[in-house]
Amino acid sequence: MQQGMLMRKVKSKSWKKQRYFKLQDDCMTIWYKSKRTGKTESAFSISDVETVREGHQSEVLQSLADEFPPERCFTIVFYGRRGNLDLIAGSPEEAQCWVQGLRQLIESRSFPLTSALVSCTWIRDWFQKADKNKDGRMNFKEVQRLLKMMNVDMNEDHALRLFQAADKSESGTLEGEEFVLFYKTLTQREEVLSLFQDFSEDGKKLTLLELVDFLRQEQLEDEGTEELAMELIDKYEPSETARARHVLSADGFLMYLCSPEGSIFNPQHLALWQDMSQPLCHYFISSSHNTYLIEDQIRGQSSIEGYIRALKRGCRCLEVDCWDGPNGEPMVYHGHTFTSKIPFREVVSTLEKYAFKQGGALLPHPFLGAEGSWWCWPPAMRGLGNSKSRGENGYPKVPTSLSPTLQELKHKILLKGKKIGRLEDMLDGPGDEAPDVSDDDNGAEAEEERRRVKVVLPLGGTQHSSALQKDKENLVQALSDCVVYCKSVSFRGFQEARSHSRPSEISSFAEAKARRLIRDAGNEFVRHNAWQLTRIYPSGMRTDSSNYSPQEMWNVGCQIVALNFQTAGMEMDLCDGLFSQNGRCGYVLKPPFMRDEETLFNPTDPGSREGPGPITLTIQVISGQQLPKVANSKDGAVIDPLVRVEIHGVPADQARQETKYIENNGFNPHWDETLQFQLHVPELALVRFVVEDYDKTSRNDFVGQFTLAFANIKPGYRHIHLLSKDGTSIPPSSLFVHIRITE
Repeated sequence: MQQGMLMRKVKSKSWKKQRYFKLQDDCMTIWYKSKRTGKTESAFSISDVETVREGHQSEVLQSLADEFPPERCFTIVFYGRRGNLDLIAGSPEEAQCWVQGLRQLIESRSFPLTSALVSCTWIRDWFQKADKNKDGRMNFKEVQRLLKMMNVDMNEDHALRLFQAADKSESGTLEGEEFVLFYKTLTQREEVLSLFQDFSEDGKKLTLLELVDFLRQEQLEDEGTEELAMELIDKYEPSETARARHVLSADGFLMYLCSPEGSIFNPQHLALWQDMSQPLCHYFISSSHNTYLIEDQIRGQSSIEGYIRALKRGCRCLEVDCWDGPNGEPMVYHGHTFTSKIPFREVVSTLEKYAFKQGGALLPHPFLGAEGSWWCWPPAMRGLGNSKSRGENGYPKVPTSLSPTLQELKHKILLKGKKIGRLEDMLDGPGDEAPDVSDDDNGAEAEEERRRVKVVLPLGGTQHSSALQKDKENLVQALSDCVVYCKSVSFRGFQEARSHSRPSEISSFAEAKARRLIRDAGNEFVRHNAWQLTRIYPSGMRTDSSNYSPQEMWNVGCQIVALNFQTAGMEMDLCDGLFSQNGRCGYVLKPPFMRDEETLFNPTDPGSREGPGPITLTIQVISGQQLPKVANSKDGAVIDPLVRVEIHGVPADQARQETKYIENNGFNPHWDETLQFQLHVPELALVRFVVEDYDKTSRNDFVGQFTLAFANIKPGYRHIHLLSKDGTSIPPSSLFVHIRITE
C-alpha cells in the first residue's frame, strides 16, 4: 500500500478516472492524485474510515457489474455524511491488497490509554504533524506548534522546561525516545495519580488487597471482587514483574480506568442482557423514517446506503416506499416529490445482506418493514417472497398465535401494511369475512396512502383490460398475504381499540397527534402500548429531515418511534444512547410498569409509578482529556470547554446543569465541579453529557457528547469516551467523572 497503486475512481457509470493512491509514511493518511496531471486531488485519514466493502456494494458499482468483476471492486465508507469512495483495482490481487491493508489499519487504530504505553502510531502521527521542516527532529518552535495543534495554550516558560527536561542529549532538539519522554510528561494525569496514591500505601503500586478495597469502596463492585482484581492486573498491568507479584502500577491503574471496565457504560449491558422472550409490543424498537433518503425529504438523494447505515446502526424497523417504475419494475422513492429513485430489487438485495447482521455478528431478532407502501406489481412480490419470513411456498408462514414473542419471530421479516380480513383467518383457515383494508390513520398519512393507490394502480380509460384487472386483484391478495403481525388499522380512540382491535394490529400517528394523546390521555396511551404496537412518524412539515424528540413518545411506551437517521443532533443522540445496550440488537425491554395492561402509570404524574421513590444522581465532573478542536476553527485557536449534563425522561425529570468554562485548555481541562439530579422515574431516564466551546458573543460550539440510559450507568470513577455529532468515536477525547447513585 505504501508503494502506491493506480486504480479507477468511480462516480457514475460514465465517470471513471484513473487515480494514483498511496498510503503515507505515517500509516494514517492516504492521498490520491490524477494520473494525467500528477496533481494531488485529496487525502483522507484512516480515522475517518468506518469500513471497507468488497464487491458491487454500492449503486455505482452495481451499475458497472457487467463491465468489472466484483473481485476488482471495493468501496471505502466514511463516517458521517461524507460520500463513499468507489474504486476499481487493476486486478483482484491488487484489490485484496488494499482491502486487507485498510481493514488491518482500521482494526489497529487505537488511542493512547496511558502516558507510558502510548501507541507508536499515535506518537508518530503527532511527531510528523509538528516536524514542519521534516528533518526527523523537533526544535522548541515546533514544540510550541505541537501544543497549539493539541489544543494546549501553555505558558512559554513551562513549555520550555518540559522541552529541556526531555532533551537528554542537550542538542536543542527532540528525537526518538526524547520525544516519547516529552509526550509522557505532557500527558501526565495528576488527578488519577492522586486517586491511585489514596489507596496505595507506598504510592508506587496497588497490592491485590488495596485494589480490592478500591473496587469495593469506590467502584461499588460487590461480587467476585478478588477475581475481578486479578483479571484487571493480568489484563492491564504492563510490567511482567508486577503481574507476577499480583500488583498494579500507576500505569496499569490508568489503563484500567480508560478501559471498557472503567467506562461509565456498564460493560455487562453491552451484550444481550435483557429478557428476549416477551411479546413484540413490550419492547422499544429502533426505527427509521423514510430510510432510503440520505438528505432532505423533497429533493434529497435516495440510496441503498441509507438502509446499510441504518441497519449497521442497529435499526430494526425500516421504510420502503415502493412505486411503479419503467417497464413494470418497482422503484423506491418519496412519492409526489423530486427525490431520486432506486430499484426495489436493489433494496431487497441490500436487506438480504444486512438485515440480520450487525457489526459482523448475526442479529437473529425480527426485522420490520414499517411502511405499508408496497404498492407495486408482481415483480416486487416475488422479491419479498424470497425473504426469510416466507414459508416453502413463498408466502408467509402461518402464525401460531396473535401475540408472538421475539424468540418466536427470530429471523423473520415482518411487513406493516393493509390486510384483507383478519389474522385469525390465517390461524383458522380461509373464511368468508368481508375484506378489511383500513387506513393507518384518519389524517395526512391515510390520504397519502389513498393517493398512492390511485397513482400506481391505473383506473379508468381503455387500458383497463380484464387481464390488467386480474393482475390488480392478484396483487392485492399477494400483498395482503405478506402482512401477518403488523396489520395497519385506523385509530378511533382507546376505548374502541380496547374493544375491537387485536395485538397483531398497529396504528400510526404523526408526532402532533401523538402529543395530543399524551397530553389528554397519558395513562390510556401507556395501557394501549402494553398490548398493541404504535408507530410515530415525523411531521410532514419537516422537509429538511429534522427530528422530534423521541423521549416524550417513549415516556408513554410507543414502540416504533421513527426518526430521520441521516440527521445528526440531540434526537439521534438519544436514539443511539437508548439502543447502544443489549448487544445493539435494536430492541430494549420496557420497564415492568409499562408492560402491564392495567398500569396506573402516567408520565405527567411520576407518583403513579409503582416502585421505590426518587433516586439522586450525583456527578462530579473532574477533568477532560485531549478534547478536539471545533470544526473550521482558526489556526492556533484553543477551545474554552464546559460540560453540560442533561437528563431526558418524564417531564418531572427533565433537567440540565453545566460547569464553568475553562479558558484556553482543550488538552487537559480540570473542572472539579459537582452536579446533582433527582430522578422520579429512572427507568425511563437518559443521561447526555455534552462538551461545548464557550463563546460569550455567540452560540457555543459543539465539541463532543455521550448519551446512555440511566440503567446502564456504572457508579464510581469512570471515563466517558466522547462521540462526534454523527455518533462516531473521537479518540482519545474523554471526560473523567465520579458517579454516585443514592435513594
